[in-house]
Amino acid sequence: MFMRSKSMSRLLSMGAVLGFMLAPTAPVLAASAETYEQLNLFGDIFERVRNDHVVESKDNELVEAAINGMLSSLDPHSSFLNADAYREMQVQTRGEFGGLGIEVTMENGVVKVVTPIDDTPAAKAGIQSGDYITHLDGKQVMGMNLREAVDLMRGPVNTDIKLSVVREGKEPFDVVLKRAVITVQSVRARREKDVAYIRITAFNEHTNDGVVENLTKLKKEIGANFQGVVLDLRNNPGGLLDQAIAVSDTFLERGEIVSTRGRRPDDIQRFSAAKGDLTEGKPVIVIINGGSASASEIVAGALQDHRRGIVLGTTSFGKGSVQTIIPLGGKGALRMTTARYFTPSGRSIQATGIEPDIKVEQAKLEVVEPQRLRSEADLPSHLEGGGAKKPDDGKPQSRDAAPAATPDKAPAKTGPDGAAAPADKISAETPPADYQLSYALDLLRGMSLMAQRAVN
Repeated sequence: MFMRSKSMSRLLSMGAVLGFMLAPTAPVLAASAETYEQLNLFGDIFERVRNDHVVESKDNELVEAAINGMLSSLDPHSSFLNADAYREMQVQTRGEFGGLGIEVTMENGVVKVVTPIDDTPAAKAGIQSGDYITHLDGKQVMGMNLREAVDLMRGPVNTDIKLSVVREGKEPFDVVLKRAVITVQSVRARREKDVAYIRITAFNEHTNDGVVENLTKLKKEIGANFQGVVLDLRNNPGGLLDQAIAVSDTFLERGEIVSTRGRRPDDIQRFSAAKGDLTEGKPVIVIINGGSASASEIVAGALQDHRRGIVLGTTSFGKGSVQTIIPLGGKGALRMTTARYFTPSGRSIQATGIEPDIKVEQAKLEVVEPQRLRSEADLPSHLEGGGAKKPDDGKPQSRDAAPAATPDKAPAKTGPDGAAAPADKISAETPPADYQLSYALDLLRGMSLMAQRAVN
């Protein structure tokens, strides 16, 4: 999700005054008359509903529902935020909010999970990207709008909610989650031997500071053997546009990062990188998947188009639109889609996503016991490496007779699923189940090795 905010109330007031001052043409008058006629129709229906519907409704609830109906008909990401929802949104962009820790959208009338946020009730309960939520505490989601469904999922801390989930390839099931205060640490990093591994889970106000701080620390810790960066954007739902630009700038020396184009031909903004690549040109691998959306797609697209990094994984979510937050003077805010964004090469990835340079599906790593094949060393009277002939003692030679202390007999490391993995492939910090990350680490080290040989 992209968000940017600006105060529009003064501009809107000036526009209204100018509208009355200007002499409109006949087509504009006709359009205005038709518009007011439709507004009168809305007023008639509003009065009929508030007076005659079998269930009495509050006026503000009816108006809010009407506004959301109008906005949701435009696109899935435009909506009205009442005062409470607006405050929650502001808290979220600061990196802390209340709820289940789940990023959702609406699809076919039900809630679809875009991604669970790490270390939240949703993630710990096993909610996955692509899951469909059909009922909330037994209430059917079909017929609700997204805002209503989100409001039901949020509530007081330490209260329970039951989600009915449909997952492809499985029978529908229920899961009970306990609401919590969600504090999002948007950047996590660790050393993978000679590689800096940086995972970004969301783009909030502190994301770029976290990237710079962690990358600087890891570079110093690794020292002269620093090989490069694996930037993990999997299941990253997006966030603030300026943070996506700043993170991209961290790895770029120059060039456009992203452009946004609005409704009018002249409504174009371009954002470019400043000089200074914090990695000093070291290789960068970006990992994405179907849960990588919006701001994370900006970063992946910018590094891909500039050939600054190799994008690895599976196709991203494909949200290529920008939402502007327009405060409404204490009555909440309007979240409205105002532009599409384009990668440096001019690509719009709206509804198509970022295609990885190397497609790598997630998979499990398992040790496959190699078959013992005959080699030169198994042949009788074979030559030693120095040229001398090895004496033949008449006994068959076998590689299986190697002492137990040889490296390939060292105990294999295992992961949470119990699958063994080669000791030289998986560090203590890397779960063996994360095949995409292991692939990225091997690829980056290979690229670094080739670059060193080219210099030498």
